[in-house]
Amino acid sequence: MYIAQTFKNLHDWWRYVLGLIVAFIGVGVFSIPHFVGIFMKRMEGTVDLTRLDDVNYLMSLFDSNINLVFVLLPFAGGLIFLLIIVKLLHKQSIRSLTTARKKIDWKRIWFAFFFWGIVSSGMTLLDYFLSPESYLDNFELNRFLILAVIAIILIPFQTSFEEYLFRGYLMQGIGVVAKNKWVPLIITSVIFGLLHIANPEVDKLGYSIMVYYIGTGLFLGIITLMDEGMELALGFHAANNLFTALLVTANWTALQTHSIFKDTAEPEAGFANLILPVFIIFPILLFIFSRVYKWTNWKEKLTGKVVEPAKENYKIID
Repeated sequence: MYIAQTFKNLHDWWRYVLGLIVAFIGVGVFSIPHFVGIFMKRMEGTVDLTRLDDVNYLMSLFDSNINLVFVLLPFAGGLIFLLIIVKLLHKQSIRSLTTARKKIDWKRIWFAFFFWGIVSSGMTLLDYFLSPESYLDNFELNRFLILAVIAIILIPFQTSFEEYLFRGYLMQGIGVVAKNKWVPLIITSVIFGLLHIANPEVDKLGYSIMVYYIGTGLFLGIITLMDEGMELALGFHAANNLFTALLVTANWTALQTHSIFKDTAEPEAGFANLILPVFIIFPILLFIFSRVYKWTNWKEKLTGKVVEPAKENYKIID
């Protein structure tokens, strides 16, 4: 029902193409402050114009907290423009873009958020106690408090934009065109991974890290289809990015922050960054979520056909 309910709305293929264009216009509009900041630095004569394509160099131009605002603001613009186009162009409610239930289940969002926040933070702290030589104390109270305010306000915009774009807008749009569930699951997961290809992590770890990004997209897509809604994906993604930004940073990651710790270990795309999350942790999480929410009929929900219901048979899950 999560994808099939989209038939109730205006779902011509061209609307989704236009919607994507509008969403990325929003990203561009909210990127203007960053461009203005770089322009002002250039006017001061402190910018090397030959290095503007170097992400690490651009990150060095401003304080980490200012950088974080510049990095996250475009996602807020993308989300705002996307939700507007959903309402105006598709005549679709935000509720039906989010879930097949009668209303958005905030308990699911908070469960995934706190559950993964506690587990991921616990794993980070465990690694710190087992390998303290790999970490530096990075804690500065004033800068951390500013970071916390920025992160708590803006990171949910970033993660929600990615979820509403991939597990919502594109999952539903591709699903009603392909008339099945496995095609949107695969396509959105691969595109989600490929859009991270410009991250500094790829330069540092190589293209094998794309297994993690695509695997994460696949995991989030699976829990969306199995649960008939995005709530768990929204909560998980927000917790993953927020707790990471507050707890630990590194010189080679996309989000460099005034976090509590700085990871100084030489990274490698091996067990910890590929095998552990994609092939061990994600399957365990799928098992836990499936037990908590009593998921059944996996094959149908992940690979079945998307059939337009008769108008009188449209139902919303309780």
